Amino acid sequence: MATYVLPRALVFLALAGMVATVAAVPAASAAPRAGSHHSTRSTSTHSATQDALDAIVRGGTPGVLARAARAGETWSGTSGTADLRTGRTRLPQDRFRIGSLTKTFVATVLLQVAAEPEYGLSIDDTVDKWLPGLVRGNDNDGRRITLRQLLQHTSGLYDYIDDPEFRAKYTGTAFFTHRYDGATPEELVRIGLAHQPRFAPGQDWDYSNTNYILAGMVIEKATGNSYASEVERRIIRPLGLRGTTVPGTSSSVPGPHGRHYSKLSVEGPAARAYDVTDFNPSVSGASGEMISTTRDLNVFIRALLRGKLLPPAQQKEMFTGRELGDGRTYGLGIRSQTLKACGVTVWGHSSEVPGSLTRTAATVDGEHVLTLNRNSDWGDPDLEQAAVEAEFCR
Repeated sequence: MATYVLPRALVFLALAGMVATVAAVPAASAAPRAGSHHSTRSTSTHSATQDALDAIVRGGTPGVLARAARAGETWSGTSGTADLRTGRTRLPQDRFRIGSLTKTFVATVLLQVAAEPEYGLSIDDTVDKWLPGLVRGNDNDGRRITLRQLLQHTSGLYDYIDDPEFRAKYTGTAFFTHRYDGATPEELVRIGLAHQPRFAPGQDWDYSNTNYILAGMVIEKATGNSYASEVERRIIRPLGLRGTTVPGTSSSVPGPHGRHYSKLSVEGPAARAYDVTDFNPSVSGASGEMISTTRDLNVFIRALLRGKLLPPAQQKEMFTGRELGDGRTYGLGIRSQTLKACGVTVWGHSSEVPGSLTRTAATVDGEHVLTLNRNSDWGDPDLEQAAVEAEFCR
């Protein structure tokens, strides 16, 4: 018998976008290598990475796409299928939902605002200074939570996607009713505040999407513009990220894209894969609604790491990480990991959205960067980690 589960590990908006067509799609099968390579060097330097992509598909993911850049070289690799009905392969220019990588954009914008004196904002301001009276009740108090704690997930605020009623709306067959509902930021914050905090502000670390819904609201209060328009004005347009959008309530993925597949948090022999490409992403908002490409994410993270988006003081703040153990830290909207295979430390973020799993990683100088995307929300995470280590530890 199938069971409905939503692992805590799927904290990156695993509930926010569960949508499927009525009919299940065929199960993914192991696909032959379908690599697409563009390089000024021999593609053999990426053969281990390509092998790792193929292993991800053999593990059950329909299709995977990756792009690496290093010292003037770019390389794109694909494997498997973008569309299980037509058999189209994945393309280097495919767009996909990037989930919690949205947080890195939002944190960058908030730090930019903090660097500009005309706004009078400091990341050590309280939430209550900018959103007076909003964070109250059930021992939640915005007067004791700082903007820094929002960005670093040390606020203690309950993650709204863990709310049982919210989960019930977007797991299993209930998504058929609720896939286009959407939500306002205020509604999402109220869901989180209906619960007691997980700990006192600053006393621990716990990933909470509620933090970034509030961060988006602070950007709007400080600038007078939506967080989406500020992301577009400050990052998307200056960097020429032509495949990157902030969709708001639009349910479709624009431009070239493969399909996004989910098993709707069902495990067991009855689990089927559904096309979940279309849904109203406002239930993710500033915590994870954006759409992008491997090329654009590489350009963004490289510019960020090279100090092209933040002044030195804010750059230092962003990359001052809280130790999480096992060679991992979390800064402000960005995380680091020391790779066990070779000791290289990479910075970036990951996301787990129904139908789309994305990982961006780069060396601290931005010289070497990789983004990969799987068009499903299941599969062995160790295979993704193996692809990262193959690229950086070759």
